[in-house]
Amino acid sequence: MYLRGSKWSVSHRKKRANPWNIVILVLLIGVGIYVNQVVVPSTGPLFIPTNTPTRAPESFITDAESALKEGKLEPAIKAYQLAIQANPKNVNLHLTLAQLLIDTSKYADAVKEAENALLLNPNNSMASAVLGYAQGLGGDYLPAIGSLQKAMTQDSQNATAFAYYAEILALESSEGKGDLGTMDKAVAASHQAVTLAPNALETHSARGLVLELTGNYPEAVHEFEAAVALDPNVASLHLALGRNYKYTNQLEKAIEEFNKAATLNPSDPNPTFYISKTYGAAGEFAKAIQYAEQAIKTKPDDPVFFASLFGNLGTLYYKNHDYKNAISALRLAVRGGNDTDGNKVVGLNLDYGTTAGYYYIYGLALARDSQCGEALQLSQLITQGVPNDDTAQFNAQEIINICKNLSDNVTATPGGKDTLEPGLTATARPFPTPKPTFTLAPTITPTRTRVPSATPTKPVKK
Repeated sequence: MYLRGSKWSVSHRKKRANPWNIVILVLLIGVGIYVNQVVVPSTGPLFIPTNTPTRAPESFITDAESALKEGKLEPAIKAYQLAIQANPKNVNLHLTLAQLLIDTSKYADAVKEAENALLLNPNNSMASAVLGYAQGLGGDYLPAIGSLQKAMTQDSQNATAFAYYAEILALESSEGKGDLGTMDKAVAASHQAVTLAPNALETHSARGLVLELTGNYPEAVHEFEAAVALDPNVASLHLALGRNYKYTNQLEKAIEEFNKAATLNPSDPNPTFYISKTYGAAGEFAKAIQYAEQAIKTKPDDPVFFASLFGNLGTLYYKNHDYKNAISALRLAVRGGNDTDGNKVVGLNLDYGTTAGYYYIYGLALARDSQCGEALQLSQLITQGVPNDDTAQFNAQEIINICKNLSDNVTATPGGKDTLEPGLTATARPFPTPKPTFTLAPTITPTRTRVPSATPTKPVKK
């Protein structure tokens, strides 16, 4: 029996295939073969970044060394940063960059690079030395001394570590932050550096700084001249040499060295600050004021130094008999406020030394401008605040005398001491030109040559 008319019928006939479907299927197969044979081999793996040509670290080092030969520190820094990006595990690249950052007074950044070097090699004596040096120049003396002592322990022949140790101890002593034996330790460390590497730049610089801070300026000149001869592209060496030329009254040479330092490190206010001091010492107040104003425009990060720059400017105005401008600048140095560019200035606390000078010059300028209310307040403050400073006490009394004469309608007459500097009138004692005092401003910024990328941890005698 047959089941007719049912879909289950075994005699049901199949439909004929559509020829267009066959054509389309053949085309798809052809496309698949083409993609597999042609497209896929020329296409990289999906979702993986394609390789792009990159520069070798050595090419960046070449760029940096070329910049250094021309005395261009900032381009050299950028080149070493790129070299580190290309080869972040090279210890010497981090050390080179750290020392370049020290050369440009970027101490916090230098500390980070030295720490990066130590992470890669904790036993690297030079890394410990550079870290301690950067810490010390940044004012962190306790950790700095610890790092430098570690460097000397790691390598007792590391002359650079002994030189850095001498400089940091000398700076600490000059700021009154060490003990009675700190400077003696600095002297001993500098001699040890001489024993290990008598002709190294670091040794000459360390000896120069120790000699400077102990008042041996002619000998310091000799050491800094030797250091500059080894590397003329370190700004702070020119700065140090200029300071000591100034202390030995070689003013033209001093200004020349300060200008070289300014060219090498234009962001540093110290060179122009010292140029202004040098011209002021020579009685050329117009030039001195010009450079003092230029130093202020650099706006250093150190608030104490920033305030002292206004103190220096005000003092120069006073010596040039421009009492109103002297008052404006010295008020910022003493009381603080905002300068004409809107920058905040933190006033200096009364203390012995240069700060006391800013206070009594401010009081004298006020008195000579007939502003005796504030002037007499300053006189009393100085009398009570720095009782053992004879110069400050003399001028505190002089403020009273000027105001008394004004009240009596009598002009103050010159007289008294015979040690007046040019530019000061009446009986005002001169603004003291102290032997190198670095409590107000970070004006000592000794730095070293860069460590070449292939430099071993032990210094090579030159």
